[in-house]
Amino acid sequence: MTSNLMSSEGMPTREGDLSIEGHGMDPIPDGSRYGSVGRVFTVWFTPNLVPAAFFIGTLVTADFLKLGFLTSLLAIVVGNVVGSYFVALLSTMGPKLGLAQMPAARLPFGKSIVVPGLLNWFSTIGWDGINSVFGAIAITILIPALPFWGALIIIVAAQAALGIIGYEAIHQFEKWMAVVLGAMFIILTISVLGKGDMTLADGFSGLDQIGAFIGYVAIVASFVLAWCLYASDYSRYLPSSTDTGKVFWYTLGGMAIASAWLEILGLLVAGAATGGESSDTIYAVLGGSGSLAAALAMVAIAIGTVAVNAMNDYTGSLSLQAAGLKIPRVYSAAAVAVLGFLFTLFLQYNGDFAGNFINFILFISYWITPFVGVVLADWYLRGRKADASSIVNFSQLPMGTIGLVALIVGFVVGIPFQNSSLGFTWGGPFNYITANYLHGADLAYYVGGGVAFLIYWFGARKAVKAA
Repeated sequence: MTSNLMSSEGMPTREGDLSIEGHGMDPIPDGSRYGSVGRVFTVWFTPNLVPAAFFIGTLVTADFLKLGFLTSLLAIVVGNVVGSYFVALLSTMGPKLGLAQMPAARLPFGKSIVVPGLLNWFSTIGWDGINSVFGAIAITILIPALPFWGALIIIVAAQAALGIIGYEAIHQFEKWMAVVLGAMFIILTISVLGKGDMTLADGFSGLDQIGAFIGYVAIVASFVLAWCLYASDYSRYLPSSTDTGKVFWYTLGGMAIASAWLEILGLLVAGAATGGESSDTIYAVLGGSGSLAAALAMVAIAIGTVAVNAMNDYTGSLSLQAAGLKIPRVYSAAAVAVLGFLFTLFLQYNGDFAGNFINFILFISYWITPFVGVVLADWYLRGRKADASSIVNFSQLPMGTIGLVALIVGFVVGIPFQNSSLGFTWGGPFNYITANYLHGADLAYYVGGGVAFLIYWFGARKAVKAA
């Protein structure tokens, strides 16, 4: 399905080329590759310096966790390393294939890519909505006369512009904002350390404490695991000769350092958090009105929101094309921004933000590890190489039945191991194992991903090796 909608027009040619990227999901030709591998660090560092990560740090006092400071600190480190590891693995596919992540997933999924492609498109809209709540509230704190919807329009307009311009604009923005946000959050860190509380004690003991620890690791990991669906989008223009080891470590380091940093800051003030949106919490902790540190933090939150949502809009545009829809990338990116705007309004005016946030990041990511299991199984069966041009024509793709079955079965088998209140009753028939035998420990990610990997590995290895 090669067409002007998908391919061949408007590719950036060098670092700093801010012409609109009309090029869609098709492979980046070797002659059009460029860029420094070091930018992989900043493209993952900046979008994880966001208040959503700070908010995760404040959740440790929730009734179902009640974790102490040291236990929480360990969970933050473990969760970020585990989640970032898989994103880093997938990021290495970019230079090898010249493909974004969801288009590359056409290799194992074939025509059934419609399912994960549309799921990811909806997920990017959801993440836009979640992140924009923080950014818009930060702007209204700085400009009290501005209504929430007005502040939201500022956020959405900025992110949409970056998402529409595309790959190079996002890389440039993330690179320079890494410096700006890094400096601002150093100031924030100094201020929080002076007010931080390291005396939180564990509220559970024995197996219940282990269950709470694993549950918090799952929440932390789910935040960065969501990037698995974006991973190679931001390395696909790198030359095919790029050292993929560097791609791996820059991805893991940029992501894990940034998200852990903000989560630890949230942990330090968890006792003072109210369970609501965290821009207000940060502002209050830093002294509120009249405090320069508090004002800088609100600016940083607004910038960080634009940084992360621009990537949602860009990835969303490629996911829709990967699903087989003939829509120009720039229009699809704009659509994600607009729909994210509407979802943000729903979240803001629909009550329990903390509950909505936890349920969203858990539920939206339960299908991700089965997806990753299928993609990695296929990638290693192929010897970590493939003909990228084979995925371009949708009509010529195989059905991808094994990949879809592995994804669905992995998700379903993981359900009894979930710890989510979305439609599940604690101790009820859905999350039965977690509730009754694992003391609330959420193992759905590991079970679902492992099952999907094994199903695809043994179900497709003859066909893949024969291809």
